[in-house]
Amino acid sequence: MQHSNIKRKKTRQISIGNVKIGGGAPIAVQSMTNTPTPDVTATVAQIQRLQEAGCEIVRVAVPDAEAANAVAAIKEQISIPLIADIHFDYRLAIAAAKSGADGLRINPGNIGARKKVKAVVECAKDHHIPIRIGVNSGSLEKDILKKYNGVTAAGMVESGLRHVELLKSLDFDQIKISLKASDVHRTLEAYRLLSAKTDLPLHVGVTEAGALYPGIVKSALGIGMLLAEGIGDTIRVSLTRDPVEEVRVGFEILRALDIRHRGPEIISCPTCGRCNIELFDIVEQVEHALMTTAEPVKIAIMGCVVNGPGEAKEVDIGVAGGDGTGVLFRKGRVVKKFAQDNLVDVLLDEVRQYVNDLDGEKRNP
Repeated sequence: MQHSNIKRKKTRQISIGNVKIGGGAPIAVQSMTNTPTPDVTATVAQIQRLQEAGCEIVRVAVPDAEAANAVAAIKEQISIPLIADIHFDYRLAIAAAKSGADGLRINPGNIGARKKVKAVVECAKDHHIPIRIGVNSGSLEKDILKKYNGVTAAGMVESGLRHVELLKSLDFDQIKISLKASDVHRTLEAYRLLSAKTDLPLHVGVTEAGALYPGIVKSALGIGMLLAEGIGDTIRVSLTRDPVEEVRVGFEILRALDIRHRGPEIISCPTCGRCNIELFDIVEQVEHALMTTAEPVKIAIMGCVVNGPGEAKEVDIGVAGGDGTGVLFRKGRVVKKFAQDNLVDVLLDEVRQYVNDLDGEKRNP
C-alpha cells in the first residue's frame, strides 16, 4: 500500500527477478544473509524468515566457488529474487549467474581488467540479469583518493559513474547503483550528487551502520532523508543484528514517511505516573505475535483507561488498562471491558478478526 505525496525522482526501470525496480515501482526493501552461503539449509531457513518479515530481495555473499554453486539449490527453495555479492574474482560472478542468481552486485574496479568485466557483462546479458555497481567509501580507487585528497562524496560519485560508463561501453544498461558510506553526511551528499547526474535506479543505505540503536538512527536519518527528497528505489538497513530486524526497520522508515504501509503500526504511550500496567512487556508480546502479519492495521496500547481511548481515537483497534480493568476500543469508542490480565489475548483476537475481515473484503469486493 502506497500513500505518500513525496515526488520521487523518475528513474529507469529494471527487473530483479519478478520485482520491478525504479520507474515509479514501489520502493523495495532488501536485506543480506549472514549465514555461510554453502550451508544451504541454514541460508534457506534465514531467507524464509526474511520473506515472512516482508523482505523483497535478498543478497548472499559469494566468496568462493562452493558458494556460487550453492546458489542453485538455494533458489529452488525460496520465492524472492536473489542477488549474488561478488568481490574481486570475476569467475564467481559468472558461476553465480549460471547457478540462477537474479542479479549481481559487483565493484568493477575490484574485478580487474576490462576483459574480465566484459566476461561478467556478457554472462549477465545471456542470463538477462541486472548488475548493481556497489561503491563503498572504504574501497575507492587510488587515483580518485589522490585526486580528492581522501574519501569524499564527489569521489564516490566519480567512481560510480566511471563504472557505469564502463558497463555502457560494453552495451549494457541493466544497471543499479549504490554509493555507501558509514556516516550520514557523506551518504546524503553522495546520493544527492549522483541523483542529479543519472537516471539509473539507486539502492540507498548507510553501510556498516553499527549495532541496533546507532544503526537504526543512522539508517533512519540517512535513508529517510533521501527518500523524503524522492531519491531511492531500493533500500537496505545495515545492522549488526539478525537481518530480520533490518527488514522491520526498513518498512518502519517507509511507514514513517507514508510511502508504504506493511503490517501493524503500534502506537503506545511513553508511560507516566498514571500507568498501572506492564506496558513494555505487553507491547513486546504484541509486536512478536504480529511480526509476520502483512496487513496494515493501526493499533494502540495505552496505559490509562481514562485518557487512552481519546488519545488513540484514530487507530483501528486499541486497548487500555489500569486498576485491574481493560477496555477494547475502535476509533476511540469503547466496545468491550474485560479483566486486565486478558489484555494481550483480547487485543490479538480482535486484530486477527480485523485482518480476516480485510482479507474477506479483498476476496469479495
